[in-house]
Amino acid sequence: MTTATETSATETTATETATPEAVQAATPAAPGAGAGAPADRRADYVTDFQTFAPSRPDWEPQGIRELRRGAIERFAETGFPHRHQEAWRKTDVRPISQGSFRRATGPAPVPASALAPHLWEPAVRLVFVDGFLALEHSQLDGLPEGVYAGSLAAALEDSPELVEPHLGQHAAYDDHPFVALSSAFFSDGAFVHVPKGTVMETPIHLLFLSSVAGDGDDAGADPVASYPRNLFVAGENSQATIVETYAAFSAGAYFTCPVTEVVLEQAAVLDHYKVQHDSRESFHLATLQVHQERGSNFFSHSISAGGDVTRNDVNAYLGGEGIECTLNGLYMVNGEQLVDNHMRVDHAFPNCNSYELYKGVLDGKSKAVFNGLIYVHQDAQNTDAKQSNRNLLLSEGALASSNPQLEIFADDVRCTHGSTVGQLDPEAIFYLRSRGIGEDAALSLLTYAFASDIVGRIKVEPVRKDLEEFLFERLPRGEIVRQAV
Repeated sequence: MTTATETSATETTATETATPEAVQAATPAAPGAGAGAPADRRADYVTDFQTFAPSRPDWEPQGIRELRRGAIERFAETGFPHRHQEAWRKTDVRPISQGSFRRATGPAPVPASALAPHLWEPAVRLVFVDGFLALEHSQLDGLPEGVYAGSLAAALEDSPELVEPHLGQHAAYDDHPFVALSSAFFSDGAFVHVPKGTVMETPIHLLFLSSVAGDGDDAGADPVASYPRNLFVAGENSQATIVETYAAFSAGAYFTCPVTEVVLEQAAVLDHYKVQHDSRESFHLATLQVHQERGSNFFSHSISAGGDVTRNDVNAYLGGEGIECTLNGLYMVNGEQLVDNHMRVDHAFPNCNSYELYKGVLDGKSKAVFNGLIYVHQDAQNTDAKQSNRNLLLSEGALASSNPQLEIFADDVRCTHGSTVGQLDPEAIFYLRSRGIGEDAALSLLTYAFASDIVGRIKVEPVRKDLEEFLFERLPRGEIVRQAV
């Protein structure tokens, strides 16, 4: 967390050290953008922060104010990422950096048609609209005694001692502009705290809905930008399951910038699922930062299907011996969608295991990027790490870029990594067709088999069934696949 050098009596804001005018004057067009291309709109965000910061409630802890100030100062300095930066060279965020968005200031009214498709039982349910908790649509029955699942803003006001030691301590904004935006502008999000020794049998479902310009009374307005901030803390020897779902009211553009920090204390177990069903015109730039302590087990699945531009940064720090970390993912894109998964697993202590399997199904002119790094520190002996990325291209126009990496500074390890990019096996297609199955049905069956390897690993039955139905609907002859399986 950034440390302030001013006392509260002489506190300055980021906008006093980085004015919109100064930022605008110093902001060039992004490298490679071409002559006459507009500069990124970082100055608009600095200007907005001048309005946002004074509006924060008096109870907000000083440490959070310092976090916000440091983040907006860093964002004013770096601006949005561009394709001349190695980590972003295959992900074009100009629709965001040069676009005009209005920051959500509260939850929009929720139409029943937007809510109903995403509800399932049994689960503790928290519904967030444009990044704010909508308590009237939430269901908190079934929470064990001592477990907190609710608004991050409310927890900061009522129990700051549970939140402040972790919030902003793991997801660093220094080298990530979208984490900086989240740290500066978040108003609410989900806070889940499972105390020592507690085992939750019922999943906690966090549903994040985004409104679209034109919904309600905002016809003609700029698309909405929201910054949901989530913090999950699993106490020693605790166990829980958390599902994050991201979706929209209807088709249309918006910008969602969620940051989720996960802390697993000694011997804690957390199953985590993220399902992204945003509208096809939306932008989803997310970060998941995991910190694990001795003997803990983190099991995560990420499903990406919506969005025009989707970026998932997933980072795990294995900060003790005997840790297991599993990161699986499935992305299914078509048209001109882009999905980018950037992974980093830090093995900092001996005797830890990590397993990564990400699969992609691409059609049309869609693009996928996978960049994974396993970093084994010098003292992390007896590390067992496996990383695999596999991509299935269903059309000639689809493009997948895969870059799994290992950096190993210990000498007693078992580390493997690999990737594949290819099309369906013609011999397998011929085999199915020779048994009376049509070409479209054969392609669909083989595609389902490829994707179901990930879907079948999901332990939460309603989530698994929902994804199976999504596959059936996406495949050309999905009804035949449904009957076959």
